[in-house]
Parts: sequence; structure tokens; C-alpha cells
Amino acid sequence: MNKQQLAAKIWESANQMRSKIEANEYKDYILGFIFYKYLCDKEVLFAKKEGMSDEEIASLREEDADSVEYFKEKLGYFIAYDDLFSTWVERGKDFDVSNVRDALSAFSRLISSEHKKLFDGIFDTLQTGLSKLGDTSASQTKAISSLIHLIKEIPMDGKQDYDVLGFVYEYLIGMFAANAGKKAGEFYTPNEVSVVMSEIVAHHLKDKKEIEIYDPTSGSGSLLINIGASVAKHMDDENNIKYYAQELKKNTYNLTRMNLVMRGILPNNILTRNADTLEDDWPYFDENDPVGSYNPLYVDAVVSNPPYSQAWDSENKEADPRYARFGLAPKTKADYAFLLHDLYHIKPDGIMTIVLPHGVLFRGGEEGKIRKNLIEKNHIDAVIGLPANIFFGTGIPTIILVLKQKRPNTDVLVVDASKNFIKIGKNNKLRASDIKRLIDTVVNRETNPKYSKVVSRDEIRTNEYNLNIPRYVDSSDSAESWDIYASMFGGIPNKELGELEQYWEAFPALRDALFTQTSSEYVALKCDDVKETITHHSDVTTFVETYEEALEDFDDFLKTELIEQMQTLNISQEEERLSGEMFTRLENIALIDKYEAYQLLDDAWLAIAGDLEMIQTEGVEACTQVDPNMVTKKKKGKDTEVQEGWVGHILPFELVQKSYLPNALEELKNKENRLLEIGSEFETILDSFSEEEKEAQSVKESNDAFVNAVVLKEAKEIKKRGGFDAESYEAKILHVEKLINEEKHLKKEVKTETEALHLLTKETIENLTAEQVNELLELKWITPLVNALHSLPTNIVNELTTQLQTLSEKYATTYADVADEIESTQKELASLIDELTGNEFDMQGLDAFKSLLRGDEDDAQK
Repeated sequence: MNKQQLAAKIWESANQMRSKIEANEYKDYILGFIFYKYLCDKEVLFAKKEGMSDEEIASLREEDADSVEYFKEKLGYFIAYDDLFSTWVERGKDFDVSNVRDALSAFSRLISSEHKKLFDGIFDTLQTGLSKLGDTSASQTKAISSLIHLIKEIPMDGKQDYDVLGFVYEYLIGMFAANAGKKAGEFYTPNEVSVVMSEIVAHHLKDKKEIEIYDPTSGSGSLLINIGASVAKHMDDENNIKYYAQELKKNTYNLTRMNLVMRGILPNNILTRNADTLEDDWPYFDENDPVGSYNPLYVDAVVSNPPYSQAWDSENKEADPRYARFGLAPKTKADYAFLLHDLYHIKPDGIMTIVLPHGVLFRGGEEGKIRKNLIEKNHIDAVIGLPANIFFGTGIPTIILVLKQKRPNTDVLVVDASKNFIKIGKNNKLRASDIKRLIDTVVNRETNPKYSKVVSRDEIRTNEYNLNIPRYVDSSDSAESWDIYASMFGGIPNKELGELEQYWEAFPALRDALFTQTSSEYVALKCDDVKETITHHSDVTTFVETYEEALEDFDDFLKTELIEQMQTLNISQEEERLSGEMFTRLENIALIDKYEAYQLLDDAWLAIAGDLEMIQTEGVEACTQVDPNMVTKKKKGKDTEVQEGWVGHILPFELVQKSYLPNALEELKNKENRLLEIGSEFETILDSFSEEEKEAQSVKESNDAFVNAVVLKEAKEIKKRGGFDAESYEAKILHVEKLINEEKHLKKEVKTETEALHLLTKETIENLTAEQVNELLELKWITPLVNALHSLPTNIVNELTTQLQTLSEKYATTYADVADEIESTQKELASLIDELTGNEFDMQGLDAFKSLLRGDEDDAQK
């Protein structure tokens, strides 16, 4: 399994195990055990690198003082062999919850003094919560045993260690957040938002050799880690990044520490505090040397997603250096208190990004004064509006604010990204293309219609320092308008055609080919087939040819990048390299939305990256590997995994069949299609029977019971005596018998051939040559992507065709046409009324109705 499949499997199993325990609580157990496994595996790997044999590792005891001190010096902790995660697994039925309690207690004793701050109390939440996993020691043991056997599959060797473990950990945090409701906001920032903030920060810091980053409301630490990963892409040595984290809630603070440690970050680069950010500001110092170690903490970047609009104690904070220059946030809303805290801690050339509720942009009072000071002192660099429902547990609109201590410019970039998302369940999610568009806009400070605008400080002053996004960027859809003249007399207004100006600029002669001018303000469509005219127009064909030329050898480029270098390329940087090449090729081609093309690339990349990870970890021979296809089935009332055939480890069976076993596949498909046809014929014959025939036949749903034996015998005898009409009841019965026999024979053949083709495909994959592997990887990775990219011009032509047809139909029926149709209908109805008869009162009513149809209201009232 690749890491995505592994993480999904662990989540599915863990979610079934947690029974009635809240997702928000259960995460502390499973994530705690994952972290303990990490520490154990790290110790074993270190011991083996030091030359220790398995026997020597098995003899590690707390009583061995020299070994304990050596491991503590090198790792920061020591875990005895009996307390190792792997030892728990080996114990099998002899494992007991007391083993966990003893191990966690021992760990607390055996932390080195230098790493005390990093590891002390890190398992407190897990240790104190074990009792919630069951009412008795036996039930607790059973629950924990299930957990440790679940997560034992997470690999911790070679290239996979930090990457896979970190990915699984992050995946589980995200899934727990999705199931934790409002509590999710306490520990998780959605990955898409985190990536946006990370890339903005990384671009600002890309030329630095050493970097310090800080999250004052760190939650699970995911946001801080993403920032570090983005920054590291621009550095030669990722060990030159120092991480500062502060978190109020103890269990969430433990998540932060675990997450940072498991990413392979050097312990000396991790500085964390369990404290109230607003009440207990950093400056950092060691309790043993408060004067010599004093550090007021000024960093290169601060990132945060603080709790929204929570109350805080602003008493006696006027002199606090964080707030003195700008003002105090109101007691009922601490949003600006967190923002000013972050701003205070960045260096003069630093940057901060913070997620806050939309209200901070326009609320008045003390917040209005703070906002004015921030603008006049030139700290606000960008305002980014996010989609609603993007955070777990809250649907309120949120924003990202980007601030700097010193800026050469005085304008503010305002971006409205609230309309760019896809809906997944109850939540909205930024797509890869939405993220890319947003980051490019911020980095390049672009003004784009209905999306972004660089706003001068004077304009903001004119708006009385109100930064509400709609004041500067109108992203709303244009209201549909109706031209009065065209509604009355027909024709298409030039004004509405002008709204398609981007197409007329790209296709200068197309407009005249489609329309004839009927007056200075109106045109009429002069072709019968709009799509045909557009598709074959020389401007359009030239556009398509230019696009095809731009991508002419893009598939060769992809082969070189992805297939020839699949064992050595840098997976984390490759998508950016591919998108850069694609953007360069599409740069000067009108109408093509490069971000739509990027989304196609990203959709393909998700699968490609997963395959590349397995190839780089397991070798290219992973491509010729097949695995048991395990499915879950009920056995004796319990879910049990059983094997149902085989699946390709990387290469799908269907792809291999289409490429190397096409004849066998086609023959099987033909027989399967014939079975479907037989079913359809059964239905047709059944529908043709009268109710009496159905009753006599005693027709059942099963085709095998379709023919009553007595009726069938009679039909055969009639046929012998001289036959019957082809459409007769007896003829149909005989035809059904023939179909039943054919169906039985075909089903047997399909089953036999399916099994044979399945085994032949397995054998084919296992014996593929290197050249064949490359051909299949091209078909899996590259061909679908290139085909999708080549469809973009067709999509543009179809979009233009639809818009023009809609515009033509809009005014095709005029008001005069409608009036004539109404009048004609009224006359027709009146003539029908003349044919009606009734009593005296009926006829009076009908006369009045006729008068209304003629428009004679006075007569109708009489």
C-alpha cells in the first residue's frame, strides 16, 4: 500500500474500534500510540546503527545505567526492551494494559535533562485516559491490543520513516477533525488553508539561510509543520529552521510536540510552551538561568489560527508592548489581541499570516481604531477572503491577513477567493487550482477583475479604514438584463455581445461570420448551425493549432521527467516543475485558463505521486508485483478479511488486459454484452404478454423459472402439428427456452474465461519487461493527462457556442410573437366555448368568459 491507502485503512479500522468514544478523545489514544511506536522504532534503528545485535537490544534494561545514559545523551530518552512497542506486539495474548502503564511511567523517569521540556508529560493525556477504553482491565487490554496491532503496519525504515508516519498522523488528525464538530477548531487548520499561508510565507523568506518560525496557538502543530516544509524547499539545509510553538490546552499541546518530533526535526530546533498566549507571552528563558538565557523572541515568521472572537482579560494591558502602539482589543473579542501579539514577535523584515473572522475588517469601536493604526503605520500587506464553511465545526466567513513590520509599498492587496471551491459533504474545500491561483495573485500582487485588486491607502482612507472586501472587489455574478427593444422587435443587442469581448479579441473575424448588423445597436444571427460555423472558422482552427503546437512534445517531456527519472526525481518538487513547464507553454495562448490546466495536472499527480513513492521505496520491481485482493466479508457474524483474486501493486489489471491481452478481453466483453442483451430480450417478451398469458405462465423474476413446463410442452406439440405465427404466444415461449439455454451456457463460459483471464493477467504483470513497464506507466500516468489537456480548446468552443445559442434564443421570441399567440389561443378557446351547452346560468357564465377573452371587461361584469 502507498501511504494514502495505509492511512485510509487505519482510519477506517480505528473509526470502527472507537465504539462510543468521541472522535475528539479517541484521537489522543491512537495518535499517542503512534508517537510511542515512533520513539521505540527510532531507538531500535539507532541501536542497530551503533552495531548492536538483536540479542544485545533484547538485553536493554533500566538497570543498565551505562546504556541508559548513552541512549539519553544521543536520543533524549531511553526505553527498555520490555517496554518497546514491538515487544508488546510479540507478547500476543500475554499483553496486558499494565504493560502500557508501566512503560509510560518509565518513559517519564528516563528523559534526559536537556530534553525534559520537550518530552516531559507528553504521554499524560494517553496515560490518564486509558481507563476510558474499557470498564475493566480485560476490556482495556482488548481495546489497546486492537490499536497496537492496527498501527504496527506503519513502516519506519529507510525513505519511508518521517514521510509515511507524518502523513498517516496528519491524515488521522484531519479525519478526526472532520468528525469532531466544533471541537475540531481547537486543534486543526485545514490543509488547504495551511498551504496557502505556508507558500506566502515561504516566498517572503526564500533567500534566508536560517529561519525561525512561531505559532502562538499551535493546536496539532500541522500549520507550523506545513510552513516549515514550504520554507525548506528554498533552503539547502532544513535543519536551519527553528520551530517555536505555544498552546493553551494540555492535550492539544502534546499533539504539537508529538507532531514536531515525528517529522525528524532536531530536538534542539523545537521550543514549545504550554501556556496562555495572551496572558503569558513568550519571552523565552530557561528557569535555571533566567538572565543568561533571556530571549524576547523575535522571529522571521508568525503563523496562527487563533480561536475566533473569544473573550479575554484586557485589564492592565495598556502598557503591554504588544498593544501599546495600536490599542486594546475589546474584552468580548480577542481577534486583534492575537493579531497584535503575532505582529509584535516578527523581525523588521519578517512576515505574519493569521486566520480571523471576516468581522475584523469592518467592525468599529476599538477594533476600528486598531485597524486604522495598522493601516497608517503600513503593516497590512494583504487581505484574503476565504470561502464559507471551509473550517470544520464553523460556517462563518473567514479571512487570511498578511502583515509585515516594514514594507516599501503603502497599498493593500485585497483578494476575494470566496467563490473558488468545491463542495465536499457539508464543507467547502479549496482545489489545487484555487490554491495556486490565490498564491500567484498574492506573490505577484495582481489586480484581476472580480477576484483581486491592489488598493491604495488613499482609497482605504476614503472608505474610513473599512476593509470589507466587497468595497474593493465585486465578485458577484452580473445580474441578467433584458433589452426592451430586442424584447419587442427581436435582434441581439451589441451591448450583450460585447460581454463576450475576450472571444472576439481571440477570434477577430468570427463575429462578422456569425452575425449581420441590422442597425447600429443590434445584430441578427446569419448562420443556421452556430457550432459548425465556430468550429470550422479559420480563427478558431488557428487557435486550436497554436494550442496543439504548444503542447506538441509535452508528452515526451513528461516521459523524460516521470519515467526515465522515476527512481531519482524529487517527488515533493516535481509537480511544481511540471506546472512551471506547462505554464510556460501556455503563457501566450488566449482564452486558456492556465489554472484549469493546472487542476488537470494536479488531479493526475495525486495518483502519479503515490506510484512514485512506492517505486522509489520498493524499487521498480514493484511494477511487476501483484497483491492478494483482500475484501471484508461477514463470517459467523464478524467482519473478516478474505482474498478475492489479485490486484496489481501499481499496474491495474484492466490496463494490462487492454494493452497486452486485447483479444481475450474483447471476447469476454462480447459474451458479457450478450448476457445483457438476453436480459433485455426477456424483458421485451415479458412486456408483450397479456395478463392472462402471464398468469397462465406463472412467470417469476428468475429467467430459469420463466417457462411453465406444461405450457412449453404444449407449444412444442403445436409446432410439430403444423407450426404457428412467429408473434404467437407459443412462438415466444419456445424463443424464451432457447434464450434460457443460451444464457446458462454463456454464464458458465463467462465465469471460466473471467477466471482464466484474471490469472493470465497476473502472470503477464509478473513477467513484464522493463520496456513494457515503461509503456504501461506512460498509459497510466501520461496519456490520460495529455488527452485531458488537449480537450481544453474544445471546451472553450463548446462554452462559446452555448453562450451564443442562449443569447440568440433569449430574443428569438418577441413580445409581439407572444401577444399574437395569446390572441390566437383566446380566439380558439372562444370558438370552443360556442360549442358548449348548459342551463341558463351556465350560459351566462360562458358568455362572460368569452367577453373576457375578447378583452371586453364591461360586458363580462354585466
